[in-house]
Amino acid sequence: MSVTSVCYCTRELLQASLDIHFTARNNTQVDLAIQAGTRAADNQMQRTFTPLMATRYFDWPNYQRAAPWRLWLDAWELAAAPTSITTGGVAIPLNECFFEPVNSGPPYTYMELNRSTNAAFGVGSTPQRDIAITGAWGYNLDTAPAGALAAAIGSTTGTTVSVTNSMAAGVGDLLQIDTEWMLLADKTLASTGQTLQVALTANSSDQTVHVTDGTAYSAGEVVVLDAERMLVLDIAGTSLTVKRAWDGSTLATHTGSTIYAARSWTVVRGSRGTTAATHLNGTAITRFVPPPLITQLALAESENHLLQGQSGYARTVGSADNERPVSGQSLADIRKLAYQSYGRKGRMRAV
Repeated sequence: MSVTSVCYCTRELLQASLDIHFTARNNTQVDLAIQAGTRAADNQMQRTFTPLMATRYFDWPNYQRAAPWRLWLDAWELAAAPTSITTGGVAIPLNECFFEPVNSGPPYTYMELNRSTNAAFGVGSTPQRDIAITGAWGYNLDTAPAGALAAAIGSTTGTTVSVTNSMAAGVGDLLQIDTEWMLLADKTLASTGQTLQVALTANSSDQTVHVTDGTAYSAGEVVVLDAERMLVLDIAGTSLTVKRAWDGSTLATHTGSTIYAARSWTVVRGSRGTTAATHLNGTAITRFVPPPLITQLALAESENHLLQGQSGYARTVGSADNERPVSGQSLADIRKLAYQSYGRKGRMRAV
């Protein structure tokens, strides 16, 4: 299975957290868990953290019972200043608008017209859907480097991309390449273009993989020689220091083996309201980064979903007369802290 929606924690993060070996069957369970954990985090925080490029429509502020220069965005939040605002089809210059709260946003929860200008809402013939705002909706637009393309993307329909670093992003991440967002739905092995230069014995202490170009690899990346998986711990010149028989694979001898890594990524193109485009070889890739505490909450919820599912939702602690169902109280502090920091609070205004 591959994921179908953006997740706040990745397949790899959950597998590492619970020390789950890489198998197709386990991947299916993990993918279900991280998607369920992400939706649980959204529901608890009463907001969505994943950005979405879209146009949203609002009535005249008068019908919100607000000041005529102020527009509350209600359930929607702007992760950045919008790209365009119109009222009755007439554009309002962005430099004539204030996005609030200015000192703590984004996200922006309401906007105001600069009262020193002539900007005004209500140009249309009806208050209904008079105001249209186009931009990135969500909590934030924070990103982190995630490697680069190892080959050009020459079409807008292809769903497989080649990358330089298999561990720079995880399954469930939202990627950005130029202006296009893509959902990283799955990973498969691909040749790194290099072969083993010095034979390896079937000895766990034989931990050096000699390659032709060490700069093509990254610490933390998992490489595969024949059927053995190895975790790259360090890189010095053309030597990779690895941990052998990684992820439940079997220790073996290797001579001149092709070196593989999960650098072929299956993606969903034009995700979250963006448009699929072509991209040049070497183009930088970034990944969307939710607030760390939200990632931790989604991971905790995902762990709970996975472990409860594996036990048939019958996990217990204690024994004999002290045996009792697992209550999940270990999540309580994370949930409370996350809600205090990022949860949408109740708000009242005159109606």
